[in-house]
Amino acid sequence: MRIAGLDEVGRGALAGPLVAAGVILKSSRFKNQGSITRLDDSKKLKHEHRAKLYKEIIGSGAEVVTEVISVRQVNNRGMGWANKEIFRRIIRKMEADKYIVDGNLRLGRINGKSAKVKSVVKADASRKCVMAAAIVAKEFRDEIMNQLHGEFPKYGWRSNKGYGTKGHIQAIRDYGAVKYHRDVYVNTVLSGDLSVNKLA
Repeated sequence: MRIAGLDEVGRGALAGPLVAAGVILKSSRFKNQGSITRLDDSKKLKHEHRAKLYKEIIGSGAEVVTEVISVRQVNNRGMGWANKEIFRRIIRKMEADKYIVDGNLRLGRINGKSAKVKSVVKADASRKCVMAAAIVAKEFRDEIMNQLHGEFPKYGWRSNKGYGTKGHIQAIRDYGAVKYHRDVYVNTVLSGDLSVNKLA
């Protein structure tokens, strides 16, 4: 059975795009490499381990699809729309017998595939295909943020990846926001409410 795992990265960030990945693992190839047992929740992995697993996932012959929702789209249409739309795009591009999406989203109709889609809370910590998707999405987005750091180094995106660290928030207060910042999130932070994750 072809099972696709899907996960997103960057939902709660103050800056940068939303990125998601879909991965169908080639289990026999992965078992031969011995990597399948080392997949884990991407948030628990150190950068070096995650980067190595990313290369192994790509090199294993796994089917991988990535999608990006720009900051402009997030600002114009909202994170609620973006979070659903990015998964819909991946599902439309991938052919699988089953799609496991991290979280509890209801994605609605997707080109006749809706019956194959299942949202699972904390799937990124329990389903290996979703773990792999999270790792791919995280590495893909981190590289985008590294590139954006070169354009706007004052915000420290190479290290904070666009999330609301004290240094990043202070830089916004000192220099203002730029085109890669999410308007609603930044306004919430500047108004004194630092609980931006509730907006995600």
